[in-house]
Amino acid sequence: MSHKITTFLMFDGQAEEAMTFYRSLFADAEVLSLTKYGPEGPGAEGSITHAAFTLAGQQFMCMDSSEKHPFGFTPSVSLYVTCVDEAEIDRLYAALSEGGTELMPLGNYGFSTKFGWCSDRFGVSWQLTLA
Repeated sequence: MSHKITTFLMFDGQAEEAMTFYRSLFADAEVLSLTKYGPEGPGAEGSITHAAFTLAGQQFMCMDSSEKHPFGFTPSVSLYVTCVDEAEIDRLYAALSEGGTELMPLGNYGFSTKFGWCSDRFGVSWQLTLA
């Protein structure tokens, strides 16, 4: 039996906004499935119960938590993107860091001629590097 591992992102009411934003940044991005809470709950009506989507051919899942919790995303787990050229890394870093937190500004850190690490406005951490 072959196992499949998929990144699952749990948001607090911003899953659809985040998914739409990420899909606008990456090629080969699409929504595979999407279900929302109805008036019966348990989450806020119209928020995402479960969604599956792809970015650059990689599958992700996300949801809006129906419960408040004392934790969020942490930079100790991040999405690592190998960019094909400087234009791509500059575009992605600018978009992903806007409204978020720069953890390592774009620069040459020895292991990559251009690398940057940020948490986006939703709290998801991204590491971007040149190929």
